[in-house]
Amino acid sequence: MSLVSQTPQWQALQGHWNEMKAVRMADLFAADPGRAQAMSLSAAGLYLDYSKNILTRDSLDKLLDLAEAVDLKGWTRRMFDGVPINNTEDRAVLHIALRNRSNRPILVDGKDVMPGINAVLARMEAFVGRVRSGEWTGHTGKRITDVVNIGIGGSNLGPKMVCAALAPYQSESLRVHFVSNVDGTHLVETVRRLDPETTLFIVASKTFTTQETMTNATSARDWLRAALGDSAAVARHFVAVSTNAGKVAAFGIDTANMFGFWDWVGGRYSLWSSIGLPIALAVGFERFVELLEGAHAMDEHFRTAPLKENMPALLGLIGVWYANFAGARTHAVLPYDQSLRFLPAYLQQGDMESNGKRVTREGVAIDYATGPVVWGEPGTDGQHAFYQLIHQGTQMIPADFIGAIHSHNELGDHHPKFMANFFAQTEALMRGRSFDEALAETQAAGVADGQARLLAHHRTFPGNRPTNSLLMERLTPRTLGALIALYEHRIFTQGVVWGINSFDQWGVELGKKLANVILAEIEGGKVTAKHDASTKALLERFIQHRRR
Repeated sequence: MSLVSQTPQWQALQGHWNEMKAVRMADLFAADPGRAQAMSLSAAGLYLDYSKNILTRDSLDKLLDLAEAVDLKGWTRRMFDGVPINNTEDRAVLHIALRNRSNRPILVDGKDVMPGINAVLARMEAFVGRVRSGEWTGHTGKRITDVVNIGIGGSNLGPKMVCAALAPYQSESLRVHFVSNVDGTHLVETVRRLDPETTLFIVASKTFTTQETMTNATSARDWLRAALGDSAAVARHFVAVSTNAGKVAAFGIDTANMFGFWDWVGGRYSLWSSIGLPIALAVGFERFVELLEGAHAMDEHFRTAPLKENMPALLGLIGVWYANFAGARTHAVLPYDQSLRFLPAYLQQGDMESNGKRVTREGVAIDYATGPVVWGEPGTDGQHAFYQLIHQGTQMIPADFIGAIHSHNELGDHHPKFMANFFAQTEALMRGRSFDEALAETQAAGVADGQARLLAHHRTFPGNRPTNSLLMERLTPRTLGALIALYEHRIFTQGVVWGINSFDQWGVELGKKLANVILAEIEGGKVTAKHDASTKALLERFIQHRRR
């Protein structure tokens, strides 16, 4: 099968970028007073303005032609129909089923998955109700006040991000914490101020064998047993999100308190499943359902809207435009909402683990860029850190700005000032400042001509830096669900264009395998396996100094 880079549509876009790379966005706005309205749309409670991009209607038409050539709509239909599009693992990709609030049948191997999903949701609802009401108590009869989620990757990043984003909806009487790093400091510092009698642990591991998670879970169990002096306490202070009932029971958890999920749920797409149990505990089950409803609304938009009016598809295609034709290697996600501070880290996994691939679905080596490096920080913190590079550096860094019209914390004039920066930064990145403008401003400030000319070079901004602006009325469970689903489908769109499998992650396996070999050497106090000279020397130094 030929690569997408060999198609006429791809070749047309390459030629078109050569025409567009010298075009100024400011000139496009000047030539078309209706540009902002024409390049904006609303879906599922989100408003997108993508007019501050180096593209025209012709550019978009060519990108849409590429989407047609790779059959984006067909791949979307196959995903929603439960076809095993994860071909290397022969699995369906059905995170969309987890939030299918229409309850329409979705078949895998001829069986509707919705009854099973609804059954798990019902068990989650009952458990969350018992904990939040105080009916569920710890071993000594005290009410649960703290929940510690122990997981890693998708079992940590998604729930942690959502719980932080929905902090205004959380109960003050039930605090949720997250432990992921196998560095003992993470667990020790988390439980240091917690009361074992009132702490509930959620151990999230599909196989219940994940090294980092089970190491932390075992140490947490030891902490609890030491404090309460009774191994029977484990059953009242630990629940599991897993599919391995045998190992869950052997750990000491009552399998009646085990919440399952399915192999067609990838870890980085799993917060909608029982992996979202800490979210439901934090904000209540009704709010968790609102999160699902927001995602479902975006799913339906993505599934049914024409590509030219399809928010995730357009964002994905614009990303392809910059990554493959403009040479952009990174993508910044810049939320102007402190509650979304973990969103960039969450999307790093979502995007980079999905689309960081070097071969097509058929195993053919790729000759074009795939997943960009995704990064970012919230709000004005980023302005005082890395915006200098975005404005005046030598790299093009497309950026998404995400903000809310209303804040949950309307303190004085904080939010107007905050959002003034949002709008100013996108305008400055697009417009820039010419040398002549910088010189005139510097001279007007009374700086002598020679120094003014020097400073003008340093105060010149090239502009023409692309941004997308996403606005919502307020960050709610519903709008957050839509926002996450928007990025999921953006990632999917790009994976389809690049012809890759966005739903496996074989690249993480080799490091895990080698780590097990090295761990045995560290525990045995001697390097015995064959390593490169650097790794061998480092290991020997580590082992020697550990002995001291």
